[in-house]
Amino acid sequence: MFRLIVRAACVTLLAFPSLISFETPARAEKIRATFATVGEPTSIPYGWVDFCTRQPQECNQPPLEAQNIALRSRTWETLNKINIGVNAAIEPISNLEHWGTIVDHWDYATDGKGDCKIYALQKRKLLIEQGFPRQALLMTVVKDQNNQGHAVLTVVTSSGDFILDNMTDEIRPWEKTGYRFVKRQSQEDPNVWVAIELPKQQPQLSLR
Repeated sequence: MFRLIVRAACVTLLAFPSLISFETPARAEKIRATFATVGEPTSIPYGWVDFCTRQPQECNQPPLEAQNIALRSRTWETLNKINIGVNAAIEPISNLEHWGTIVDHWDYATDGKGDCKIYALQKRKLLIEQGFPRQALLMTVVKDQNNQGHAVLTVVTSSGDFILDNMTDEIRPWEKTGYRFVKRQSQEDPNVWVAIELPKQQPQLSLR
């Protein structure tokens, strides 16, 4: 089934197959993903730097020890509730229509409108208010199936890395999103961004 979705400066027609169905909270302990391999520090998105000028309390944070979230039924239920709730609450609108500029603008959903960065930041904010550690809630930059820039929220759990995305209400393992991951916040310091290494492909065996 196809859904018509407006995101950033484009209208994208996407098909979302049911990759994994996690509708039952009691199954949370059985959910598994892999962990993304992060590399060296890399450039900080301009949008995050600009965001810090308006929301300094979010960025003037001391480095903390990396922490993962224990993935339990109640945790999974909260993640789904916030992911679905924010997706429904924000009206998708391009950066240009919203702010009148093509310069990347990151902010909270103060007026109920926004593109992918606003969705991801709002989910991060609400989860922190629910007691989730910020070290496990990482703003992440990816390239979508059309090689367009996109932002999502990575949630690092004891069972792997999961993605909260405004393009779908389904929380998916990072390796099953179909995206090419570029960089994300460091778990220790939100103002340090690290490159994400491409998954290693298994060698192909040829039969003769």
